[in-house]
Amino acid sequence: MPTVLVVDDSATDRILAGGLLADRGDFDIEYAVDGSDAIVKMELHVPDIVLTDMDMPELNGLELVAVIRKAYPLVPVVLMTARGSEELTLKALRAGASSYVPKRQLNTELLDTVNQVYSAAREDRGRIRLMRRMTEQQVQFTIENDHELISSLVQYLKDGAAGMGICDEGERVRTGVALQEALTNACLHGNLEVDSALREVDHRQYYELARTRMTQPPYSLRRIHVSARYSPEAAVFCIRDEGPGFNRESLPDPTDPTNIERPCGRGLLLMQTFMDEVKYNEAGNEVTMIKRHRGLSTGRNQGPER
Repeated sequence: MPTVLVVDDSATDRILAGGLLADRGDFDIEYAVDGSDAIVKMELHVPDIVLTDMDMPELNGLELVAVIRKAYPLVPVVLMTARGSEELTLKALRAGASSYVPKRQLNTELLDTVNQVYSAAREDRGRIRLMRRMTEQQVQFTIENDHELISSLVQYLKDGAAGMGICDEGERVRTGVALQEALTNACLHGNLEVDSALREVDHRQYYELARTRMTQPPYSLRRIHVSARYSPEAAVFCIRDEGPGFNRESLPDPTDPTNIERPCGRGLLLMQTFMDEVKYNEAGNEVTMIKRHRGLSTGRNQGPER
């Protein structure tokens, strides 16, 4: 059973987060009272995932991410954020954290986020070893609006990037998270036309509407088209849905710290942070993401998300 180390100096928040994962997920939970305590605990037992608060004494979330990234590069870190820690959260994501959940949304978002990151972190080492012998590859897929297919495709695509040596093991998880967000956007917001604003109002209704439309024409007839091109220099992922597209200028800037607590735009923030380039076509129904070889990344040129 995978282990999650929950790090928070607030006993109330620590127990709440651990309890949600223990009650609803298939996880063993360990606890640390701050970043320094987390490092001590990790020396005794390396967890599968670290879930950490940002604002803590001794060693804060940003500093903990830096230590884990260096000492335990295969262990992904999920941030728990609160109002007032937005700038620190952005820095931690850029420093190596794999995802984040606002504390006020723990009840609705925590389990999905931890499951997503854990899924992205799993690997078939034999497959990775074989794919490191690959010199170039181009693949194309057309899939239904099926979450299981999306998860399998994410696994395949990120393993291709890691196999070519484009990203190291730590970046492999972050690449998988970015792909998951892009494919989920194509499914839910593109083909099924479920407005992310509904998620801010009624989380349950948001997912019920998505489930209904998965079996309801014309939404259920639409497909997601994915292509990936791998070379020693970069991986280029192109994801297109068959929805009507969106007005890119109408969306809030997810990199603005004042918007980091909003569900709308969370996916783009992760995509922009974890990929080297993100851009949309004019219609707003196709995104191209580029992950350059870790020795060739030179900055980012990104566009907005639906």
